[in-house]
Parts: sequence; C-alpha cells; structure tokens
Amino acid sequence: MTEHLDGSWFTEIFDRHGSAFSLKVSHKLHDEQTPYQHLEVYATETYGNLMVLDGCVMLTDRDNFLYHEMMSHPALFTHAAPKRVVIIGGGDCGTLREVLKHPGVEKVTQIDIDPAVTRASEQFFPALVESNDDPRAELLFEDGVKWVDNCPDESIDVLIVDSTDPVGPAEGLFKTDFLKRCHRILKQGGVMVQQSESPLYHTDSIIKDLRNDMGEAGFDSVATLPFPQPVYPSGWWSCTLAGKGCDVKSFREEDAAAASFARDFYTVEGHRAALVLPPFMQRLLED
Repeated sequence: MTEHLDGSWFTEIFDRHGSAFSLKVSHKLHDEQTPYQHLEVYATETYGNLMVLDGCVMLTDRDNFLYHEMMSHPALFTHAAPKRVVIIGGGDCGTLREVLKHPGVEKVTQIDIDPAVTRASEQFFPALVESNDDPRAELLFEDGVKWVDNCPDESIDVLIVDSTDPVGPAEGLFKTDFLKRCHRILKQGGVMVQQSESPLYHTDSIIKDLRNDMGEAGFDSVATLPFPQPVYPSGWWSCTLAGKGCDVKSFREEDAAAASFARDFYTVEGHRAALVLPPFMQRLLED
C-alpha cells in the first residue's frame, strides 16, 4: 500500500511488518497502466528518479547498483566459464548491463513480459540501458515461464530470475514447478540465481521455501547472499543461488579479483562474506 503525504512524499507501507519507507519527491514524471501493472516514475530530491510498480518501489538512480551487481556478479563468478546467460524479468535492464561487463559471455537473452518497463528505463534511467545495443544482447517481451518451457534441455550456463515480488506477473517464478523447468534447461555446472526478498522479514517464509524448493527441483547446492538495499522493505535484501552439478558456496576468486570492469559494490571479499549467513538466518533456516 502507498500514500502521498503532504503531496511531496512517496511512501510504501509494509502493513504486515509495521514499517514503511518514504522518499521526498518533487514531481511525477510518468504514470501508466500497462496490461500487466501500474507503472509510475517520480523525481525525488535525494535519490534521483524512482520507479514504482503497483505501488512498490522497484529502483532508484541512487542505489540500484547494489541490487543489479549482486544479481549478476556472484552467479557469473560462481560458474566455471559462463557463455550463455538468460535473464527472466529484469525489464529495467540494469542486470543485463552488469552481465555484459563479463567479456567471456557470448550471448544474453532477457525475457520480460512488460515492454513498458524497458521503455520507461530508456526514458528515465538511461544509464541502465547503455548496453542494450551490445550485439550479444537479445531483448524479448513475452512470458518468461513459457519461454523456459520452449527452451532446449541443458542449453544455458547461468539463469538469472530478476523478478518483482512473488505476486502478480512474477508469482509463477517462485513455484517449484518453474524451478524444475529451470533445472532442465541449465547445463551441467549451471548456476541459477533468484532475488529472494528480505532476510529480516522473509527468512522463515519466502527464503526458506525457495531454498527447499530448489532442492526438490534437483539442484545440488544452494546459497543465500544478503546485501543492503535501502529502498526495499527492511533496507536489506537477498539473492539465492542454486547449482546444477556445482557448489555455489565457492567461486572463482582469482578471476573476480582480476576483473577490470567498473563496479560500485561487488568485491571478492564482499562475496565471500555474504556466503556466511548471520546466526539468526541459520537458525530460522534449520527450524
């Protein structure tokens, strides 16, 4: 649920957890009801532009790098030699940009059901789409679940599920049946990563269920990596990796350290530390 306080604040209220997050806005830049969701863009005073989908904060100029880097670099450095990458969702194109920083990647296909998100990103978040013309990039606007159904067996190295919360268009991306289909299209040694909500609010629900479902889907290893995300519920977020015939708790540390491309958050040390879950998460996941 959202409110606009005094006409100058955007507030996302998390009723179930008795909390909220607000940003002071100067004006609304865009308002569109797409066939799939309500899309809004605001200009804020301190966070740059803000994108909102169905009343939920999706990204801001100021802190989107945290999410996009953690949804891409840990998975890519976990895989032995990623060449073929698929992104389900990710219509803002920030994750796509990060993936394309890896020179060994030969092709990236992004499948998002709503082209309006990409159009809004092109207009209001141009830094996120700066790699869209890379010849290795393919952008498709269709149902990601159906695309996975039609994908050949064992044809993908890394699969990134860059979805919104598990409601509406993204609900099917958190189901066990979908995870089994993802496992089918990954090659041996393949890695899947999915955004997995707040460690503080969702460890004993969404995160725990996702990890269990990944195991039931056939994945051999699972790891959840927490990271800061100020504009999301609780200010703390996570991604969960799953490996098919590989251990996602280890990664190519030397390659990650030697990488020369620009990043603002991801480091070898940070990746290593994120693999060590805090005790409260360990307890909740074991119960």
